[in-house]
Amino acid sequence: MKIELQKITKTYTDPQKGEHVVLRDIAFSIEPGDFIVILGESGCGKTTLLNLLAGLEQPTSGTILGDGEPILGIHPSRSILFQQPALIPWLNVKENVAYGCRIRGDLEDLDYRVNQFLEIMGLVGFTDSMPHQLSLGMAQRVCLARALVGHPRVLLLDEPFASLDTFTQAHIQEELVNLWLSEQFTAVFVTHDIDEAIRLGNKIILLAGEPANITQTFEINEAYPRDRNQMRFKEIRHKILDRFKTAYLAKRSLL
Repeated sequence: MKIELQKITKTYTDPQKGEHVVLRDIAFSIEPGDFIVILGESGCGKTTLLNLLAGLEQPTSGTILGDGEPILGIHPSRSILFQQPALIPWLNVKENVAYGCRIRGDLEDLDYRVNQFLEIMGLVGFTDSMPHQLSLGMAQRVCLARALVGHPRVLLLDEPFASLDTFTQAHIQEELVNLWLSEQFTAVFVTHDIDEAIRLGNKIILLAGEPANITQTFEINEAYPRDRNQMRFKEIRHKILDRFKTAYLAKRSLL
């Protein structure tokens, strides 16, 4: 799916403080099959932007188009994975993975598709387990399987690995990249972790400022998997850090 953001501004109204502009004049395009990473400091509006792409919220001004049509609400073609696992506690792993498809009536070959993603995510031995029996990493794998079992055209991810330990995080990042390469969906991933952004994305969009705007876009053409000890990885990290420092100093000068 091709997504176009046309001068998006998002404003919230606080009864005590008045209007607060979170995003201003955000404009960029996402090509089908891209892996876009939205990178920025905590609280800069990354999750707000992801919610707009999901159709969970609407922009105050501007338009978001999906294949030329305005995105006006949620749709099965766009699946979202949140920061914390959100599983239905009274359903087992297999039932949780199938749940979204079942309530939409997407039943064709559903059992086969569910088993396929359970195997891909290393969950075959846990199909009958309940959510409270799973580790955080296992629970997030179940959520990822559920997000992909309906073969969405766009996968939106809101810092889904931030609370995982380093080893689990690295493993699931690798699984996500392999799934993206094989399934060929469009991915939009939100993070404040520079290394994670470089490891995953083929394009990194830096959000900074108050209200936030696009500070710079980096095209990453390196092959997967990407090692943080590689010279090219270090060069990209250095460029991003320099750009963030410049944006931070510019912000401080306005205070």
